[in-house]
Amino acid sequence: MPDLAATLAAYDTSALTLCSIGSHSALEVAYGARACGLRNLIVTARGREQTYTRFFKRADDPPRGCVDQTLELSAFPDLLSAGIQRKLLAQNVIFVANRSFEVYLHQKYSYDEIERGMLVPIFGNRGLLRAEERDESDNQYALLQRANIRHPLQFQSPERIDRLVMVKAPHAKVSFERAFFLCSSPKEYASVSGRLKKDGMLDDDGLRDAVIEEYALGPSVNLNFFYSPVLNELELCGTDTRRQTNAEGLRNVPPSAMQYVTNVPMRMEEAGHIATTLTESMLEKAFEMGERFVKVAREMNPPGVIGPFALQCIIVPGPPKEFVCYDVSLRIPGSPGTRYTPYSAYRWGRDVSVGERIAMEVVMARDAGRLAEIVT
Repeated sequence: MPDLAATLAAYDTSALTLCSIGSHSALEVAYGARACGLRNLIVTARGREQTYTRFFKRADDPPRGCVDQTLELSAFPDLLSAGIQRKLLAQNVIFVANRSFEVYLHQKYSYDEIERGMLVPIFGNRGLLRAEERDESDNQYALLQRANIRHPLQFQSPERIDRLVMVKAPHAKVSFERAFFLCSSPKEYASVSGRLKKDGMLDDDGLRDAVIEEYALGPSVNLNFFYSPVLNELELCGTDTRRQTNAEGLRNVPPSAMQYVTNVPMRMEEAGHIATTLTESMLEKAFEMGERFVKVAREMNPPGVIGPFALQCIIVPGPPKEFVCYDVSLRIPGSPGTRYTPYSAYRWGRDVSVGERIAMEVVMARDAGRLAEIVT
């Protein structure tokens, strides 16, 4: 593993640079760094750089944009090359991992290789990133179970299906996507999976690795938390819900036209997020759940959660209404819209985005001589 103490000792802490992969939530990181007086650097891949080099690049007269500088690679996995790591270290980089970082680097490298190869300090716990993968030991399911957080009932085989379930399998052609489908019986499982295999979305290997879990009925809400080691407090940055390609379109099909989409496979690719809110009666339950998760993560994978994480939930009917957590994100969330829910303003007196909250933590830790507590 990288020598974190030696790296931080060599850094010019008056010139720290927040850095992220140019995808997912990189603009959030750039904006947050600028808002708090830090530098920022976005790592781009050839053919995907214009958002950062043109449209949101920082400029003056009048002041506009948020991206200070970019570093273009042929492909994202080149990030782990020794030369690129030296360039980042020379710029006093603190790296903010997003989902694209995991997805693109994991196409070429194992998580062990990623953890060893990233020589720059990572904001948060680099050892927890792999817990999002369902085939890892001590993954999100283990964390949820130990934290006594309700999550969908899982079925070990299709033959056991006796209610509406969601089947989550790797996509046959696009490795970083999943092919989701619904069914309610072993017969329907065989029929739908057979059709998706014929369409090229699924294959036998993916089905063997699929997770089959009860489909919770209710509105979805992502609880975007932030755990601060500096303050030793958990806060709710904001709440949002996802917009996903044709899953959303299918929900909007009028009953009179349902017959025409019966055989259309559900695609749940991320298209964006929209802000949503909770009833205040649910806030205490949300915080209790988040605090249990933080405690268990610290026990199972020290130092535990640092910074942003999300419990992605369905609110199922009661009484009393309950959260069912169907997914966990252990890094910066993909939705900048969380600032438009009121929770950060209730805490800080103004809207604070997740990117700015990360930068605030870095500045507080730097000024208190506690950077080693927020990076790994």
